[in-house]
Parts: sequence; structure tokens; C-alpha cells
Amino acid sequence: MPKQVFGFWRWIAVSLVVIVLDQASKHVIEALFVHSEQHPVIPGLFNLTLAYNPGAAFSFLADAGGWQRHFFTVLAFAVSGWIIWMLKKHHTETLQSLALSLVMGGAIGNVIDRVLFGHVIDFIQVYYRSWYFPAFNIADSAICIGAVLMVWDSFRSSKTNAKQASTQ
Repeated sequence: MPKQVFGFWRWIAVSLVVIVLDQASKHVIEALFVHSEQHPVIPGLFNLTLAYNPGAAFSFLADAGGWQRHFFTVLAFAVSGWIIWMLKKHHTETLQSLALSLVMGGAIGNVIDRVLFGHVIDFIQVYYRSWYFPAFNIADSAICIGAVLMVWDSFRSSKTNAKQASTQ
């Protein structure tokens, strides 16, 4: 198998790992919890809970009336198509490819829920006293980590390009 093809498939495998971990964790939580049940993991900071989110990450547009389910499903497929194209083109750029793979795995993990259930299963709850961050899941985490890595990579690339331009 040519090295370029292996490089591309390595990143698809990262996305698949995110999807499997996300879906497996959601199924375990659904089997063990009833809706809104909370179990402290780190009292005063972190609970496991079962929440259903019809919106996007961190309950964005959760109360929008239903259109968001179809919008975010189409958006996830469109973004995944773009990411596959980018991975084929830039699979040798490790940080960018890792970031894109995490975003795609997270997007597909959540779209599976939307298609099967009409909502996303969330279970990680961070809080402090009476302040609660909206519940989220492994897919949301992968998307956020991927987004941070993309920003970091863009700063690194800008710095490298500026350095190369100044030496010419």
C-alpha cells in the first residue's frame, strides 16, 4: 500500500476510534442511568448524568423547535466531506490532520444520535456550586479539542511562514 494512502487511512482510523468511544460511552450511560439522574465523580465539580440534547454542542439551539436536528445532520455530513478532502490533500501534516480527524469523529458521533434518536446523548456535567456548564459527551470533547488544535496549528503555521519570509 503506498505511503500516501496509509497516511490518509490513519486519520480515518482516528475518527473511527472517536466514534466508537463516543457511541460506546453513550450506550453504557443509557444502560446505567435514567434521564436527569446524576452521580458525582468529583463532588462539587464533576457529575455523570444522562441528558438529551436536541441542539448542538453544549445545548446550543436546544430550544429551537426541531429544525436544528436536520440542519446539524446536513452540516455534519458536509463538514465530514470537506474534512475527507482535506485529509486526502494534507494527510502528511500531522497536527492539522489530527485536528480534522477529531472534529470529523465527533461530528459523526453526534449525527448518529440525531439520526437514531432525534437528540444527542450527553453525560459529562461540570459544575461549581450553583453554576452548571451544559452537559456534553466525548464527541463534543473531540470537536473542541480538534478546534483548539486547528487554531494552534494556524498560529504555528503563521509563525513559520513569517520566519521564512523574514529570512528571504
